Amino acid sequence: MSELEVLTVAQMNEADRLTMGSTHPGTALMENAGRAVAGEIMRRWSPGQVAVLCGPGNNGGDGFVVARLLEEAGWTVRLGLLGGKNANAALWHGQPEPLAPALLDNAGLIVDALFGSGLARRIDGVAAEMLHAAAAKKIPIVAIDVPSGVAGDSGDDLGAVQARLTVTFFRKKPGHLLLPGRTLCGELVVADIGIASAVLAQIAPEIAENGPGLWRHALPQAIPGGNKYGRGHALLYGGAVMTGAARMAARAAARAGAGLTTVAVPEQAWAVYAGALTSIMVSPLQAEDDFSTLIADTRITAMLIGPGAGITEQTRAHALAILATGRPALLDADAITVFKQSPATLFDAINGPCVLTPHEGEFRRIFATGGDKVFRTRQAARQSGAVLVLKGSDTVIAAPDGRVAINANAPDTLATAGSGDVLAGFILGLLAQGMEPFAAACAGVWLHGAAAASFGPGLLAEDLPDLLPGVLRALSANAVRGTLAGLAG
Repeated sequence: MSELEVLTVAQMNEADRLTMGSTHPGTALMENAGRAVAGEIMRRWSPGQVAVLCGPGNNGGDGFVVARLLEEAGWTVRLGLLGGKNANAALWHGQPEPLAPALLDNAGLIVDALFGSGLARRIDGVAAEMLHAAAAKKIPIVAIDVPSGVAGDSGDDLGAVQARLTVTFFRKKPGHLLLPGRTLCGELVVADIGIASAVLAQIAPEIAENGPGLWRHALPQAIPGGNKYGRGHALLYGGAVMTGAARMAARAAARAGAGLTTVAVPEQAWAVYAGALTSIMVSPLQAEDDFSTLIADTRITAMLIGPGAGITEQTRAHALAILATGRPALLDADAITVFKQSPATLFDAINGPCVLTPHEGEFRRIFATGGDKVFRTRQAARQSGAVLVLKGSDTVIAAPDGRVAINANAPDTLATAGSGDVLAGFILGLLAQGMEPFAAACAGVWLHGAAAASFGPGLLAEDLPDLLPGVLRALSANAVRGTLAGLAG
């Protein structure tokens, strides 16, 4: 299954309820879930001894099904039950044992069916003892739904240990994509257990996993007979000292497809920029009002300020001037931090399409929102009226209308100086071509991750713009293959 909708724990429970209320009894869903887990296990491991650890709820019920099916397939199964025997025990004909470390003796595999994604407290007692014993023995763990101790809505670690494989059902949850949950899941499989996609219309999920299915249809395309202004004019403000940041952002905007890209820079820095950029225009700012005069040109279709701008009153004034135009704007880095003392001034100035791209530190400087990453980003988008890109290895993108996308394709190699500047440039280039801000932000973030992944170890931020065309070619080729497959079908 490749659907991008992401369901909260409550929404997944509702999907179960709607399904059970129509054509499937709860036992059928449990049977399907257990069969899916057992099938994934048998695809990866040969029969041997397995310890199935079952909790008191539905997750434990799935575990009983797994135990029965593995035993039927020739596995030696020991099943440990947390608490007393419950109704689910009838799904397995063996004798449950109390949870104890001895269950793990000679086990070549562990099935974690202790707690599902709705857990809201830290794991303790014998359950914690069992999980830590499993981790210490380095026995592969297969988790049902989530590794026990991963919070389904936030990805928080409430005492989980690393799983080799996690099998969840129908759709992913935020905890499968947000850190540290994403890492703790290991390989993630989403299994079909008979819940119809039609239930989504009643659930109306607002969270999605970021990917081309969200925005590929909106990617700007070159038009035959068009000209450079038809592809948009991107403008950046470049600082006088940290010149590399704006130069990388400018090249990224051009690579993303902007027909023209201009960097406006203090006159004393003009030679530095002009000597390093060829297809990028460099406009020197001599007089105090030169910047306002420059951005009054309505052929400029999107603007960026922040990378290398400096935390100065001039940066603040230029950011407010950009926002006052009402044209698409992106504020990053220093252009966010300059509003630390007066966030309301920034929010009040946003009266048009706008994207803010803070990392966690910059986010905390202007937003007081608490909670998990999805909640914080969504609240900040509503408060500011801008699309929020809260950067990190699990970047979250939120629109003021409540839409959220969680990005999961960023490799660790993106943790390098300047990569955020390139991301801002990618989004700027897409905004300049008329892409709607939420779609542009989602596309920019995913393309940024895909470009980095295509390079591998040794990545420098300045490599990223030149990697983008290859990613776009691959996207286009995949789209064509999908169209041809549809015609053939």
